[in-house]
Amino acid sequence: MRIADGIEMLELDLGPMTICPTVLFDKDEWVLVDTGMPGSDSTIIELAKQAGIGERKLNTILLTHQDLDHIGGLPGFKADNPELVVYAHEDDRAVIDGKKPMLKASPERIATLLGALPEAARSQFEATFIHPTGANVNRTLADGENLPFGGGITVIHTPGHTPGHVSLYHQPSKTLIAGDAMVVDNGELKGPREAVTPDMATALQSLKKLKDFDIETVICYHGGVFKGDVQSRIAAITEGI
Repeated sequence: MRIADGIEMLELDLGPMTICPTVLFDKDEWVLVDTGMPGSDSTIIELAKQAGIGERKLNTILLTHQDLDHIGGLPGFKADNPELVVYAHEDDRAVIDGKKPMLKASPERIATLLGALPEAARSQFEATFIHPTGANVNRTLADGENLPFGGGITVIHTPGHTPGHVSLYHQPSKTLIAGDAMVVDNGELKGPREAVTPDMATALQSLKKLKDFDIETVICYHGGVFKGDVQSRIAAITEGI
């Protein structure tokens, strides 16, 4: 779904859930925000081509946080382009680099998942996250930092769902890429899912940062696009916090 010039939302059907990675682009390259589950890379690339990315190069990936459905596809992208530049917040970096276990994915769950993958995808995942030979994150994201992608984005550190969770504000279109800081459920913008948010109090407190931004559209990784009175919804979600 084209949100505006320089920003596209993809819809990736994984069976039990649909996820919505975001593409930022200019005339020369495209940038991917979050990579889906393990093995998602080829599908994401195809969806990006269908969206009109054409022959632009993918040189950069921005990770909103460490969860498996956001970083799982990274090994496939790295295998296709060893020079890929990967951004994430420092507080989730050790997990994404494979130096610490994932906060919400048990070894048993990962083993089950890997058992269902083709051999090549399984080997890529193990080499990236389980037995890494180097860092996966090349650049760290800082709260308030401005990056040039897609005409300009602002990094907003929104911890709680994970310690290093970030949201990204696309300046030209006034679009918030919320990651899992919020979800869209039956057309309504809601806070993060409590069952998968270890520090719900901090996650809700983080949403107060969004009041400083003129947001017209929200892209939630789970639920997709919300347009409307965003600030009223944020105020309702954080009421009493």
